[in-house]
Amino acid sequence: YFRPNCFGSVFTFEVDGPTDDEARARGKKFITNLEMCAHLANVGDSRTLVIHPASTTHQQLSTEQQKEAGVKPAGVRVSVGYEDLEDIKLDFDRAFKKACE
Repeated sequence: YFRPNCFGSVFTFEVDGPTDDEARARGKKFITNLEMCAHLANVGDSRTLVIHPASTTHQQLSTEQQKEAGVKPAGVRVSVGYEDLEDIKLDFDRAFKKACE
């Protein structure tokens, strides 16, 4: 499970849209169209994990409350795992295309 001297990365990005509602929908659509990466709300796994906080961990808050808490409507958090980078990029590319259709 843990590999010595192997470190992942955690980062966020946005699949933006013209309005907060559209941005939120695109972020959620990105997540639902991933095939390899797992949709989980934790970090530090051996596999790549992704989450859309606005529609999951912070869904009980209004858009304004989310923004005050630093949660952006289109924000996606990624915890990079040990998969081959090209496989991760392919999975993300497919999901980006679907999210922006």
